[in-house]
Amino acid sequence: MRGVSLGWHNWWPRFYNESVIDWLAKDWECDVVRAAIGVEPDGAYISSPNYALKCVMSVADAAIKSGIYVIIDWHSHNIRTNEAKKFFIQMANRYNEYPNVIYEIFNEPLNTATWPEVKAYSEEIIKAIRAIDEKNIILVGTPTWDQDVNLAADNPIKGYENIMYTLHFYAGTHKQDLRNKADYALQKGLPLFVSECAGMEASGDGAIDNTEWNLWLSWMKKNQISWAAWAIADKEETSSMIQTSASSEGNWSNEDLKEWGITVQGYLKKLNE
Repeated sequence: MRGVSLGWHNWWPRFYNESVIDWLAKDWECDVVRAAIGVEPDGAYISSPNYALKCVMSVADAAIKSGIYVIIDWHSHNIRTNEAKKFFIQMANRYNEYPNVIYEIFNEPLNTATWPEVKAYSEEIIKAIRAIDEKNIILVGTPTWDQDVNLAADNPIKGYENIMYTLHFYAGTHKQDLRNKADYALQKGLPLFVSECAGMEASGDGAIDNTEWNLWLSWMKKNQISWAAWAIADKEETSSMIQTSASSEGNWSNEDLKEWGITVQGYLKKLNE
């Protein structure tokens, strides 16, 4: 699977609609889209849960209609077990019959979180989902913003099927050292999914490092790893793909896209030639 991630729903809700998802499926030829459901900031899930549910269901329903996969991403940097459990029970009850849906239960644990802490949280959320949905893929985060996949490889979650682990990279910052970590995890048999990636610095800004981006693309292709590029948003930074003047309904021309958007769209379309 290859596709894109929407930006945080609480800041870029204008893209959380059926028309955008249909456009990404048909014109960009995405196999997967990711709904980044913000958790902590003002206007995100904690303060406005009903609005968050409206946004995620709009995207998930549209992806199912378009026949592509959707990642329901709990876009948090902190362990919030009770809130996450409630959210994913709702999602599993609604989507357990649809193989299109992938649950990403922890966006990016910080570098202050230990793997045992993240693992214990993940096991509790997985248990809640699996009581309702026995089969759909669940993505598990790893410490240091989804870079310490080596720690998970040495002590993986056991007793469940269809569990994968997220690896995130920004090619301008993360280079061969992170690929070495990922290679170690793969050699240990840990299944990886790159649910967020981009070509610039980890800040989301700075120049696109095309050399490293292409090295990552080759690495993911070689290892048959699925990925979603960040982000369908119009923030004033390199990683946001869309111009502020662009429509909220898709149907974008090249003039509506920033450099990163043109790069990602071009690669996705080329893959399907």
